[in-house]
Amino acid sequence: MTTVLNETSNFVEPAPSALLLLGQDRDLASERGVECTGALPSPSDPDLVERARAAREALGDRAFVLGHHYQRDEVIDFADVTGDSFKLAQRAAARPEAEFVLFCGVHFMAESADILTSDAQQVVLPDMAAGCSMADMAEISQVEEAWAVLEDAGVAGDTVPVTYMNSTAAIKAFTGRHGGTVCTSSNAQVALRWAFDRVGGLDGTGKVLFMPDQHLGRNTAVLQLGMSLDDCVVFDPRKPGGGLTEAELRDARMILWRGHCSVHGRFSERNVTDIRAAVPDVNVLVHPECKHEVVTAADMVGSTEYIIKALDAAEPGSSWAIGTELNLVRRVARAHPDKQVHYLDSTVCFCSTMNRIDLPHLVWAMESLVEGRVVNRIVVDADDAHWARVALDQMLALPGI
Repeated sequence: MTTVLNETSNFVEPAPSALLLLGQDRDLASERGVECTGALPSPSDPDLVERARAAREALGDRAFVLGHHYQRDEVIDFADVTGDSFKLAQRAAARPEAEFVLFCGVHFMAESADILTSDAQQVVLPDMAAGCSMADMAEISQVEEAWAVLEDAGVAGDTVPVTYMNSTAAIKAFTGRHGGTVCTSSNAQVALRWAFDRVGGLDGTGKVLFMPDQHLGRNTAVLQLGMSLDDCVVFDPRKPGGGLTEAELRDARMILWRGHCSVHGRFSERNVTDIRAAVPDVNVLVHPECKHEVVTAADMVGSTEYIIKALDAAEPGSSWAIGTELNLVRRVARAHPDKQVHYLDSTVCFCSTMNRIDLPHLVWAMESLVEGRVVNRIVVDADDAHWARVALDQMLALPGI
């Protein structure tokens, strides 16, 4: 394990790897996004921070800046509030006086903000190439074709769709149209119980189509609902019939979409073994988007907010290895210099699309608004927005939420 100890925070810094820092280029074959129009400030501009402060001050209460936990520190410094994707969208909806909502996150998060905010508010994504590889693994046409496969197999009527928050507005709308719900990593268990109760309960034969992250669905079903791995099948949209027989679909309880997080999918059971050998009494804490074998090898599993709270409550002097996005782990480590914090992987694992939003893009977006130009506005189709809101409202109505 190649690591560098940051002496000021007791954080074990992973070895560096290549990262596209500015997000001015993109690969259309692998990522959602378009080029941002207009000239971005230079990242080497010595006055960039002051330009950001001036633009933010000029906008005042007309703008509300949201910063996701995985954002760079240079962006978080100008956020009015930080949090996970749904919390941020809710906070934006609670600020109707803000004419502009600058969402420093990724595309699906800005869509959720547009769905939840009023028509008078305009949601801006500083870089349109800030997508989400997981969300893009479930295209609406693929999901509609998958539902047709379930109908042909005679199981669609006994299946409830549940989509993770990390999905496009079109997938949320599909879920709403078909009587399902949205979930987050912290309430997935409650959402799945609700879904199974609609089709005969956990002891019945009903099914859940869980999209787009197979790992969160599997980990929740097996570790929290008591199902077995044999109850889970993976639907691969790139294969005829999802790569499954009608008998496999009929026997399954959890039909998992073949999708994953490119960050959390990197962690391996070997990472857990290595850190335990290197750091005595280490507490391994991972996100439920990690693979099943990583989650079962860890000591604790939880959402981003859970991870933050766990470190807040940890004993001084304790050692932790955290399996989630690196910007967040760095920030948690700095907040707890009295604890030894390690990154679970031995190499850098940023969310590369989240990192496309940097200070040059944020400054460009804010200065454009100051000049009266709204750039990179996110607008969800009205019908999709309606049905996505139905699915989101169903999540908010779940017991204990």
